Amino acid sequence: MSKTGNNIEEKIQEIIDEVVNVQLALHGGSASLTSYEDGVAWVKFHGACAGCMASSDTLEMVVKESIMGKLPEVKDVMLDNTVSEDLLDMARKILNGGIPREEK
Repeated sequence: MSKTGNNIEEKIQEIIDEVVNVQLALHGGSASLTSYEDGVAWVKFHGACAGCMASSDTLEMVVKESIMGKLPEVKDVMLDNTVSEDLLDMARKILNGGIPREEK
């Protein structure tokens, strides 16, 4: 990745940290940049925002407006809904009986 690419990624993450996450924290969530390529920023929601039914509205009204309003080189912001490999591995272990459940 070029030096310019890293610079724009840093600027995007700075906007997420200083503007977006301040608002999302009020609802028990946060966001992070997962990638930036060809003018598109991919953002992942965390905490309460990750599974929220209003996440598409939040993406449009909070995240896109904040980032694209300050960085005209960003042409779009998309929601990254991928699941981490660590979480998938843990789920597989639980389903296969590899991790004991707590007794109630």
